[in-house]
Amino acid sequence: MKKVIFSGRANPALAQDIAGELGTPCGACSITDFPDGEIRVELEEPVGNADVYLIQSTSPPAADHLLELLLLADACRRAGAVRTTAVIPYFGYARQDRRPGKMEPIGARLAADLLSTRIDRVVTVDLHTPAVEGFFSGPVEHLSAVPLLAETLGHDLDEEAILVAPDLGAVKLAQQYGDRLGLPVACIHKIRHSGEKVSVRRVIGSVKGRRPIIVDDMISTGGTVVSAVRALLEEGCLAEVTVAVSHALLVGEAAKNLAELPIVRFVTTDSVHRSAPSLPLETVDLKKMLAKLIKRLHRGS
Repeated sequence: MKKVIFSGRANPALAQDIAGELGTPCGACSITDFPDGEIRVELEEPVGNADVYLIQSTSPPAADHLLELLLLADACRRAGAVRTTAVIPYFGYARQDRRPGKMEPIGARLAADLLSTRIDRVVTVDLHTPAVEGFFSGPVEHLSAVPLLAETLGHDLDEEAILVAPDLGAVKLAQQYGDRLGLPVACIHKIRHSGEKVSVRRVIGSVKGRRPIIVDDMISTGGTVVSAVRALLEEGCLAEVTVAVSHALLVGEAAKNLAELPIVRFVTTDSVHRSAPSLPLETVDLKKMLAKLIKRLHRGS
């Protein structure tokens, strides 16, 4: 069975890198917008009896990129693909995994249900909530960038470093880094008031005189990290902060606000396409990890 790779418009550079690792060029397809905003997809390569891999993060604008992925998948199915795998390095809507209020949807479940109607299998990296795996009706390959990020962080550490979970939800993640790097872990107890406004209740653990490494699965508006850095500085940490996240969305004024803080390293992956020249970005490539998995999945087809 032949292998075909298509890229959506969310992150074509990563798709090209993965294809290069596999020694397979990205399949030709046309994705355009009608004047009224509708998305038009047309495959320009046959996929009959093929094992197809669609590479598309559902990064901002999440709704557009999700629909684009669904249209690509539908086109492949109607063109005779034997199996379609969605490679979603960053899965948007994963934060909507529960209903905080009685009048809200569960966005993650809805997105998973939609994808499951056209996708046979999903590959993703560091879901905001691992439980989202269970929302899909088909198999999910959930990879982690933590080993790659921890390896990069380990190139420049000293005995004054300390890992910091910016909220209680990131404590287990920080412990994973701690096990790999042999560092202690502190935690910040925060209260979220809205999608952008966050306040800190207290810092759990001693950070005085230490170099904090804030770790999380993602940064969107940057509000959590901004409040965390300010709280750490008030507790007497050194003004040399490192941030490590799997997914750096950096929407709105995030890059500008983060650039005003004493952040000396900002380590992330290329799961989403972004431009932030004001930040000391160090980007870890996901291409080898994703290409290795695609090879394994294709051999098992």
